[in-house]
Amino acid sequence: MYQATLSRRSYRFNDLRQLLAKASPARSGDYLAEVAADSAEERMAARIALADVPLKTFLQQLLVPYEHDEVTRLIVDSHDALAFAPISHLTVGDFRDWLLSEQADSAMLARVAAGITPEMAAAVSKLMRNQDLILVAKKCRVITRFRNTLGLPGRLSVRLQPNHPTDSLQGIAASMLDGLLYGCGDAVVGINPASDSLPLLEKLNYMLDDVIQRFAIPTQSCVLTHVTNTLRLMERGVPVDLVFQSIAGTEAANQGFGINLALLAEAQQAALSLNRGTLGNNVMYFETGQGSCLSSNAHHGVDQQTCEARAYAVARHFSPLLINTVVGFIGPEYLYDGKQIIRAGLEDHFCGKLLGLPLGCDVCYTNHAEADQDDMDTLLTLLATAGLTFLIGVPGADDIMLNYQSTSFHDALYIRELLGLKHAPEFADWLTKMQITDERGQLRDTAANHPLLLALQGEKR
Repeated sequence: MYQATLSRRSYRFNDLRQLLAKASPARSGDYLAEVAADSAEERMAARIALADVPLKTFLQQLLVPYEHDEVTRLIVDSHDALAFAPISHLTVGDFRDWLLSEQADSAMLARVAAGITPEMAAAVSKLMRNQDLILVAKKCRVITRFRNTLGLPGRLSVRLQPNHPTDSLQGIAASMLDGLLYGCGDAVVGINPASDSLPLLEKLNYMLDDVIQRFAIPTQSCVLTHVTNTLRLMERGVPVDLVFQSIAGTEAANQGFGINLALLAEAQQAALSLNRGTLGNNVMYFETGQGSCLSSNAHHGVDQQTCEARAYAVARHFSPLLINTVVGFIGPEYLYDGKQIIRAGLEDHFCGKLLGLPLGCDVCYTNHAEADQDDMDTLLTLLATAGLTFLIGVPGADDIMLNYQSTSFHDALYIRELLGLKHAPEFADWLTKMQITDERGQLRDTAANHPLLLALQGEKR
């Protein structure tokens, strides 16, 4: 039992699960799940009570039963007590103050990351203002490598997303070329296929590999199909760089995705055996998003932001090259408007970085949400200020296959110019060599005889 008194009224919370849910900022998904605070006053009372909870409590009182959930078992069994030691005496409120202090610099945050559980990260985020989430995330440094180096300070990468509603190779190639000529693609060239046909998935992988190899582009490709399809492709000798999978924060929700930890481990080992990375062996790419556990009725009464943080424990176990939250993609049933999407994006980025993950974000919304591109401009600017690892680049910001609104190649130009952010270093050198950018990293005017343009014309013929 937890309790706090506010305005002469005593509020009681039955357990840690309820306390976390009531302390969470208001969002439509928690109201849908009937776990949200009934009033702003109850929410504040929950935060007051939560601030006094020792961090050690999260190791003793589990939100989802150990015996029923492999994600809980992963969190408990992989907890690093040595890394936890420097902060083990703190309460959630003390933890917030410590994270904001000069003592918690980048090196210290890296040392304690393995000792922080997702529930601890979620709990402290509920006590933080937006500026707190930004400041702490900015201090977290997470660097990963495959064919280039991602996550270095002062750099921001872009996933080039050349989706097409009919998986037209020519249409995908045109969008891919467009993105490369705008300097996008250093995070990954990643296609969401409209079809799960293995022959088509093969063609997409071979096309991406051909372009990357032909022009010696220091990046990686990924066809974002189900992990079982990727395993079958690797068995057939298809050139797979990264293994993709959507993941969630409970075993039951992951079962809804058709996966478990053993399957992810099998796929990781298969990808590692291909030895396709030139600089590193981070071979996994994960996507998450608040609301996925609730949408599959697999949340166990846990609020959606805490469930999201638990998904990061799954990702952390597999040392991914990339992970991003598709923050506004699931819809207004879970994040109703621009305000809720902005807050959720900052929470996700903070929790992921705090747990030691290379967090990126699909700054996005669906067309039936109470949000617009101005809201996305705000979130993009805040996340980039907070040290975002990568964002998504879609032609015109309008994904014509998935039918949602994201960020464009031009948005990447805006945020780089605004904050002086650079590409991944190896990719930046390639852009200069290909005369796409000048020595200062500024875009050049592309000549009609540029080799990438000529290559696309050859593909069309």
